Amino acid sequence: MKGRVLIIAGSDSGGGAGIQADIKAVTAMNGFAATAITALTAQNTEGVHGVVGIEPTFIAQQIEVVLSDIGADAVKTGMLHSAEVIGVVAAGLARHAASVPLVVDPVMVAKGGHRLLLTEAEAALRDTLLPMAALITPNLPEAEVLVGFPVRVEADMKRAAERLASLGAGAVLMKGGHLEGDRVVDLLFHDGRFDRFEDARIVSRSTHGTGCTLASAIAAGLAQRMTLRDAVARARDYVRKAIETAPGFGRGHGPLNHAVTVKSG
Repeated sequence: MKGRVLIIAGSDSGGGAGIQADIKAVTAMNGFAATAITALTAQNTEGVHGVVGIEPTFIAQQIEVVLSDIGADAVKTGMLHSAEVIGVVAAGLARHAASVPLVVDPVMVAKGGHRLLLTEAEAALRDTLLPMAALITPNLPEAEVLVGFPVRVEADMKRAAERLASLGAGAVLMKGGHLEGDRVVDLLFHDGRFDRFEDARIVSRSTHGTGCTLASAIAAGLAQRMTLRDAVARARDYVRKAIETAPGFGRGHGPLNHAVTVKSG
């Protein structure tokens, strides 16, 4: 099944993250990607050098025209930048895609440290968009902002996931890449239980766009009517292989190999 995914996120001129990574990931999963672009960034492997926000009314128009014609089997959000943009996106999805599963990647800070979500927009993300999400995919720093307490060990990850679910998220994938150690643990909290994924850490500087890529690959799986657990498992396998076979471009955090092949749904 092809599966239509509407991606609402910012553009990365370096091609490693953002809309560019999202489109590549959905395509690699044998899905169809449509987009509503929220911001343009001047970006490379060394960081974000400039951001131009898209007019919120135009973001809304992109969402409306895509959903009213092409439609979507899943929606994924990435960089939303401001409370106004979050409000426009939430309103557009409520109007045109209320029954479509939404994957929220709560993008806040780029790998180079540049803020991609204004501090004053954090409450809007938590209070407006999170309750609409079928799945939210925070890394540990993002989870700390959303729940208001430190997330430093696996027990903290469980507590944070339960807290995010209590705020309205249908399911939570806590990404444990920021934990210390040579093993990476991700926790998927859904239907009142945890699924635990553990793998050896891949030592690589080619990790730019991993969060965008993972969330979009999961969204493609949901669009193809895979179970949430199977969609997460396939997406994690894809991201790991994409890191292992990364092309090594750039002087900083380089892009993944989005063209790597995994079994599609």
